[in-house]
Amino acid sequence: MRSHANTAELHNSRSPQLNLECLYGDGPTGHPFLYQRDDPAKFLLGIDGADVQRNAQGIAVIGDPRNDSHMLMSQLHLAMLKAHNAFVDKARLNGVADDRAFDEAARQLRWHYQWIVLNEFLPTLVGQPLANQVLREGPQWFHPPGGFIPLEFADAAYRYGHSQIRHRYQLNLQTDPVPLFPDLLGFRAVSRERTVDWTLFFDAPGATTAQRSKKIDGKLVRALIELPVAVTGECEIEDYHSLAVRDLQRGQGVGLPSGEAVARHMGIAPLTAEQVGISSTGWRGETPLWYYILREADACTGGHRLGPVGGRIVTEVLVGLVDADATSFRRNSRDWRPQKTLTELLAS
Repeated sequence: MRSHANTAELHNSRSPQLNLECLYGDGPTGHPFLYQRDDPAKFLLGIDGADVQRNAQGIAVIGDPRNDSHMLMSQLHLAMLKAHNAFVDKARLNGVADDRAFDEAARQLRWHYQWIVLNEFLPTLVGQPLANQVLREGPQWFHPPGGFIPLEFADAAYRYGHSQIRHRYQLNLQTDPVPLFPDLLGFRAVSRERTVDWTLFFDAPGATTAQRSKKIDGKLVRALIELPVAVTGECEIEDYHSLAVRDLQRGQGVGLPSGEAVARHMGIAPLTAEQVGISSTGWRGETPLWYYILREADACTGGHRLGPVGGRIVTEVLVGLVDADATSFRRNSRDWRPQKTLTELLAS
């Protein structure tokens, strides 16, 4: 199948920034239903604060409905809403006027988020040397003026995480591990018994070691190969329930270059056919970029981090997006440091 998309005509209504648009929407004025009537500086939460707000049919009323696709994501969204509300309280304690409390809290949460992405997430994902190099020197290959999200990132490199998803997750100390799908399927209310203890997902001082992700190796768990209809919609072709098939189709549909082509363009020695490991399937062409990045991680790092092609794409895009944002901490106060750790932020 040939590429059928004219990428020059593709537009995304989402902001190409790490600004938590999925939480804030258009703010208290543009999306008032996301905020409290009597205190519009704060987000409106669900009953008892155990879930995001939902309508009478259980549909999440949030800035981006995709964040309700499974309970782990909706609970993370909820934790960030609570963190914003906590920053509102702190701003007021520090004497910030009521008409500025929302803006100050949103700035604090966005800057915490950006700092964590660049200084904790990236070094873990790609290694400290590459993260340091791009933070110091800036992007070499992916540095579009004004900032936008390249297709090599959106439809290939940043989908590496699909290979890291476990089959089972333990939500809190009172529950047993359960499959992501169908047990943690979203688009429905979350009971208090299923609220997430984030120390089981992120290492925290004094807590038991958190659950580890799968390695980045090109293998997806069965729950992602057999996605529920609630996620995919009705499909006439059974293979379309597979997230792997969908990822490959996206890359093909927008005409992404092969992994080998990107490696050569960057001056990186491509993986051999043996390292990619798909020649036995009868595939004779070069490797789709998404799958190449997964296999590169396995071949170069044992699946613990992204390899040179995948790591370079992800690092340059994320650093570039922050640096292109005139409101980011890197553009306004490079010496700024977080007031809260990640686990403290999620426990707000």
